[in-house]
Amino acid sequence: MTINALLVENLSFAYGPKKALDKVGLTVSPGECAILLGPNGAGKSTLFSLITRLYDAREGRIELCGYDIKRQSLQALARLGVVFQQTTLDPDLSVTQNLRYHAALHGIGRKAADRRIQEELERLAMFERRGEKVRQLNGGHKRRVEIARALLHKPSLLLLDEPTVGLDMPSRQVIVDHVHALAKEQHMAVLWATHLIDEIAADDSLIVLHKGAIKAQGRLNNVLQAHGAASAGELFAHLTQGPKA
Repeated sequence: MTINALLVENLSFAYGPKKALDKVGLTVSPGECAILLGPNGAGKSTLFSLITRLYDAREGRIELCGYDIKRQSLQALARLGVVFQQTTLDPDLSVTQNLRYHAALHGIGRKAADRRIQEELERLAMFERRGEKVRQLNGGHKRRVEIARALLHKPSLLLLDEPTVGLDMPSRQVIVDHVHALAKEQHMAVLWATHLIDEIAADDSLIVLHKGAIKAQGRLNNVLQAHGAASAGELFAHLTQGPKA
């Protein structure tokens, strides 16, 4: 029996009287790239904050690789890699220094850390820039470093919270291609939050979130067929904008 990399059941969360998530349920399997598609304010960042335990949910359950994030937090979160929407790199440290610091937090020794840093930076064509301070990098290169950092401890699930916002098309494409390759080649589970339709590949899973509720989920082709939509863009408009007057 395969254990889901991520299991979310009956998850609700509110900011005071405003409900941000309403009985959300979803799964992501090893090797699956699941696109969490929703407009701004849909609840994507709230969901990520609950998965990473920045917030605590009173209603519902979240498991990472079979570990309950409340009862088994250390085991659960150790299997998680995250790239947040806002950069969290130290701009005054070099690329290598940022990555070594993260590796140390995960208990990875210097030799192993340097080997993994080189591997991840080479995959993202960033190894030659390892000695540069982060503030010298453009937005796309900073994102590549953040993805490398998230992968150093070899997580089972990679969370990406709109990582390509503000990037030019070539920078976006590098990240999109790299993440999809991770899912296929390393059997890594990916949950990618976005509102950009063109970041969805044909064999991705799709989860459409709108106003805190899941409107559709499943393999892209199956979801399109079930809703009679010709494309992800048409489906997204139908589920998030409603019928025109």
